[in-house]
Amino acid sequence: MREEIVPVGGGRIDMRVQVAGEGPPLVFLHNAGGMVWDPFLEEIARTRTVYAPLVPGTSAEDPDAIDEVRDLWELILLEQEALAALGVLGADVVGSSFGGMLGCELHATFPGMFGKLVVLDPIGLWRDDAPVTNWLLTPPSELPALLFADPASAPPPDLSPDAIALATWTMGCTAKFVWPVPDRGLARRLHRITAPTLVIWGAQDGLVPAIYAEEFGNRIAGARVEVLEGCGHVPQVERQAETLALVRGFLS
Repeated sequence: MREEIVPVGGGRIDMRVQVAGEGPPLVFLHNAGGMVWDPFLEEIARTRTVYAPLVPGTSAEDPDAIDEVRDLWELILLEQEALAALGVLGADVVGSSFGGMLGCELHATFPGMFGKLVVLDPIGLWRDDAPVTNWLLTPPSELPALLFADPASAPPPDLSPDAIALATWTMGCTAKFVWPVPDRGLARRLHRITAPTLVIWGAQDGLVPAIYAEEFGNRIAGARVEVLEGCGHVPQVERQAETLALVRGFLS
């Protein structure tokens, strides 16, 4: 893995983009907890060059970069600017949770500028009859049960002081764009998405109820929806093989 540093926002911000793999470009947008090169991404990188832009501030090398991003609209513009500078416009986009929301926003803001779209349990919508759990107010000890159908399958956390500090700061950075309710009007923009779209959801998602899979599917024209049983909020971790097969099949 290498890191590309791309000046964006008129030079105000250095967008950090992690790159790995070989093959046609694919953009991966990380979740609210930050960027992690897990086995799912490592498998994707066997046949694709993965470009993973970090939300400003979520890098240990430049935590104050978040101060230069005022709102979600600016973040979307900065992401597009960085990807354009790297020459990967037209690439397929895969986003997880918070990153799934960003992927939808990119496609809705710039229709036709990217390739296919895959979203894994994205946030961004809100229903009063199925509220999204506020993960920022959830004690760390309760997060595995929120994110995994089988909490025992959750990867062991890194409890070193540096890791805890970075994770806390990262959650604060991404919360800037979704707090206190992860609804910034995406429902009014999803109809603008014209790319072939695959929505993958865990049936036992404790963070964002699986009913939202239908919501995204109904609002994005022609979207394909796959709901995985025995799976929580992170299907690429808990049901890696099935998720990988769905993503590869769809993108190919």
